Amino acid sequence: MATSATASLPLAHLLPVTAVLGESGALSVGGCDLPALAREYGTPLYVYDLATLQRQARGFLQAFREEHEETTALYAAKAFLNRPFARLIAAEGFGFDAVSGGELAVMLAAGVDPATIYLHGNNKSPEELRAAVEVGVGRVVIDNLGEIDLLEEAAAGAGVRQPVLLRVSPGVDAYTHEKTTTGILDSKFGVAIATGDAEEAVRRIAEAAHLDLRGLHMHLGSPIFELTPYERGIEVVAAFQAEVCRDRLGLDFDELSVGGGFAIGYHGEQEPPPPAAYARVVCGTVRREADALGLPLPRLVIEPGRSLVGRAGLALYTVGARKEIEGVRTYVSVDGGMADNIRPAMYGSRYELISAERPLAPAEETVTIAGKYCESGDLLARDIETPRLHAGEVVAMPAAGAYQVAMESNYNLALRPAVVLVAAGEARLLRRRQTFEDLMALDVDP
Repeated sequence: MATSATASLPLAHLLPVTAVLGESGALSVGGCDLPALAREYGTPLYVYDLATLQRQARGFLQAFREEHEETTALYAAKAFLNRPFARLIAAEGFGFDAVSGGELAVMLAAGVDPATIYLHGNNKSPEELRAAVEVGVGRVVIDNLGEIDLLEEAAAGAGVRQPVLLRVSPGVDAYTHEKTTTGILDSKFGVAIATGDAEEAVRRIAEAAHLDLRGLHMHLGSPIFELTPYERGIEVVAAFQAEVCRDRLGLDFDELSVGGGFAIGYHGEQEPPPPAAYARVVCGTVRREADALGLPLPRLVIEPGRSLVGRAGLALYTVGARKEIEGVRTYVSVDGGMADNIRPAMYGSRYELISAERPLAPAEETVTIAGKYCESGDLLARDIETPRLHAGEVVAMPAAGAYQVAMESNYNLALRPAVVLVAAGEARLLRRRQTFEDLMALDVDP
């Protein structure tokens, strides 16, 4: 039984919405005691809260459809995907943004309607394109000039006219990490408007007998805390549609995807804009530009990923070794690290940590949380304030639901962690922990 609301807990704005102080004094999420889950399933363990996932999904849909009724929401599945999770997302009325043949296969195996899937990617293989066309995905998002001929060939071979969007690069900086900004000119993604490549792509798609251009797509990066980049990106894309596609090439279409990139909080008092704020700016700018340029009001597509699942997920670890270097730093090691969360090493991402066993314990020291893997850069959280953590203690990392499991590895032949879903006091295993036998299952003896 829960005894305390989320708001009374440290890091409340980062924790799942069902996080409370349980009767034992431990942290509870979805009605489940987190240390008990760690004992049952082992650590590292990823815990997803169904209520938080549903709140985020419904919040984005409601916010955007209140501003623009003709809004389609796709889940950016690269944030985290497996078959049971795909079914949860589909049940909330979302389609899917797939970026590989593997993601497409998982979605289809989960029973996702292929018409609700948009296939993305900057280097889709001929095999991926053929598979997408043959199963009838809703859209293929063309990312470069070379892909046009490949997709035309695949569609002709299947005897269909494939609906497509063209991903354009508007040359807008989203003020995010250099490795996750995607709307600037110097990016591997999209055809640039400024160079004339986007105009050439539109012309070639229009000439292709088996491609049906339905609209334009942009994606500026992630996570985006500022609202201005969306406004500027939509302005640039709308001007391109009016001045180049309509006036110069005589083409009309009525679909616009503004991508995703909607942010979540990871540390301290960091809080992102709410869904309603993104919706007001995006939809307001779309309406304004359509009116000013005489364009049809488009069917809008959004692609939230991190913002749906990031806060819904927690990572649980068990504390192990401790190393104190007087006057320098104290390292507290846990039984996970860069194999299940590469983001701090890759992006310099910042995280917080809370004791799952005594979440109200006051901070006593500044420590750096180290992973167990053989890299000096395997540090999960640098210089954070914690109580004095002891060996065997279960700790929780909030905001762990996006990209961590998706980017995991078997580095040092680590076992990939189990994943559970919690709701109404029950835990459901979404993915079992790997075994040593799994690690060797693909080996082929010479």
